[in-house]
Formats: sequence, C-alpha cells, structure tokens
Amino acid sequence: MSNIADLAKPEVRTQPVYEPGKPIEDVARELGLDPDGIIKLASNENALGPSPLALAAAQRALTEVELYPDGGCFALHAKLAEKWGLAPGQFVPGNGSNEIIELIGHVFLRPGDEVVMGAPAFIVYKLITLLFGATPVEVPLVNHRHDLGALAAAVTSRTRLIFVPSPNNPTGTANTEAELLAFARALPEHVIVVFDEAYAEFLEEAPDLRPLLAEGRPVIGLRTFSKIYGLAGLRLGYGYAGAELAGLLHRVRQPFNVNAVAQAAAVAALDDVEFVERCRATNAAGLRQLEGGLQKLGVEFVPSVANFILLRVGDGARAFAELQRQGVILRPMRGYGLPEWVRVTVGTAEQNARFLDLLSPLVS
Repeated sequence: MSNIADLAKPEVRTQPVYEPGKPIEDVARELGLDPDGIIKLASNENALGPSPLALAAAQRALTEVELYPDGGCFALHAKLAEKWGLAPGQFVPGNGSNEIIELIGHVFLRPGDEVVMGAPAFIVYKLITLLFGATPVEVPLVNHRHDLGALAAAVTSRTRLIFVPSPNNPTGTANTEAELLAFARALPEHVIVVFDEAYAEFLEEAPDLRPLLAEGRPVIGLRTFSKIYGLAGLRLGYGYAGAELAGLLHRVRQPFNVNAVAQAAAVAALDDVEFVERCRATNAAGLRQLEGGLQKLGVEFVPSVANFILLRVGDGARAFAELQRQGVILRPMRGYGLPEWVRVTVGTAEQNARFLDLLSPLVS
C-alpha cells in the first residue's frame, strides 16, 4: 500500500502547524488542577468577557439554529456599512479574520510569488504564504516595531502581498496613521497591502485607512470580533476593501462560512459602544499595572498599546511551564524566534497581580 502522505501536495506535507494557547480544560486535566483556579493569559482574549448586547443577541439566535444562516450576511454588512461609512459590498465576513487571510491567499498567491512581512509578526501570515507555495520574505523589526521603509525596500517584481499589523502581535507596537498612509501610497500597483487591525480598538484613536480605499489603492483592512468585543469563541472577523477587491474574495468564500449566532452577536456588538469604551479603559489600566510591576521586578518588556505585553524572562519555556503548574497560562515565544520571551495577556486587576506575584521568584 502506498504512503498516504505521498498523495498530498508537497506544500501540505511540509506545512508547519499553528500552536494555539492551551485551553484551561487541557491544563487542568494534564496537571490535575482545579479549572476554576486557572487563569488564561495566553491568547489575548477579553478579560471582561463578551459584549452583553452580543451575548443577548446570540442567545436569541440560538432558538433558530435549525435554519441555515444568511449566506450573504445582509444585516452584518448593513451594520458595518453604517459604522464605517462604506458600501455594504466592501465587506467580507470570515470565520475569524484568519479565514480572510486564507481567502486572500486563494485569490492572489501562486507558487513563486513573494509575500513581505515583519518578523516577528502573527505567524499565520507565514503559514498561509507557505500553504499556497509562495515565499515568505521576513523583514526584522527595529526596536520591536515594523520598519516600513525596510518592508518597502523588500518589494520585488514577484511581491504580491505585504502584511502590516498595527498593533503588532506579539510585540504590541503600532505605526502611526501618517506612516501607514504614506507607506501604502508609495508602493507599486502590483502589491496588495493587508493591514491587520485586530487590536486597533484598544487604541484611543485608531488609524483611519479609508482614504486609501477612496483613492482606489489595492489595500485590505482586517478586523475581528475576537478581541475587544469578547467573541473569540464564535469566530467572526471581516475584511474591508474596495468593491472590486472585496468581490474577488467573495468568489472564494464558502457558503455559510459565518454561522447565524455569530452574525447576530456581531451586529449587536457593534452597537455596544459603552462596553468597548469600558474594555479600552480597563485594558489601559491593566497595561499600567503590568508595566509598573515589571519595572519593579527589573524585567525587560516592550511597551504595548494592545491587550498584551511581551516580556523577557531568560528562559521562556521554563517560565511558561512553571507558571502553568501554578495555574497561570502564558504564551511562550520560541515559535516566534524569541526563546527568552513570553507574552502575557492583560487580565483583570486580580489576575494581573497574581501573575506578577508568581513571576517574581522566577526573575529574582
């Protein structure tokens, strides 16, 4: 009998596998811990939970889950158009913004193409590039921040995409609106810029990239309901772009890729302005608490504008394992080429204090 793996495409056989943050239930089972005593600060989830308006809408939608969802996401498109001042046809919903990244790969990437990205940045950019047989071109960050000039200098005739996350995961740093606009305007027309704005709602004033759409430039913005809206378990994100570009992405989007409960929750979440403002304020206070505590401990960290902090602990794997044994789940950064670092999500004030207390003996 032949080896089944030999029947697969070569790029699939060599494809790296994404490693998510460990679920609370897995850690409890593996280490014999009480799940109620475990806190997860690994995946940049919202410590305040989901939007109350979204939760209520989701519960109502559950009463009709025998029906297929609206394949065109009409209500969600209309609400997004209202929020952004764009046309409904300029949005593409996805099963998380990760799916939009994959759709972009389906539409634009061929073997031999190049994709420019910072390093370290969200690992999915590289995974999708490799999946479609394209070549990732990684440009090192400078002072943990994207060097837009170096990204532009890496462009060749084979470049099809550039990924620019702001704020960046895992460093928590951001570029200014003026920098991002100037960067996109200076690129050749054959390059599509993907602005990943998963954490933009945590900024007091997020960059407005809509002028690029008005100018007809080939750019795509990505947003998610997983972070500040607290809906990570429902898996819903979206892209916004010019109508022609959005239409191409819709051609490869699978029918019913966004479930009915997620659609209902997202529409309601967009109206929950009070919740978003409270989350933003709570996160800012949490950042100050964590940064102040890390300074007292003498721990190097990267000042963040997102809902997480990257910190240097000497041996990231050891710190991850030790804190996990004590019921605090972090994210080790070896997979991002940062073996001395871990990433911690901003939690509640109590969770942040517990993390700092448990970290102290490891870095003393």
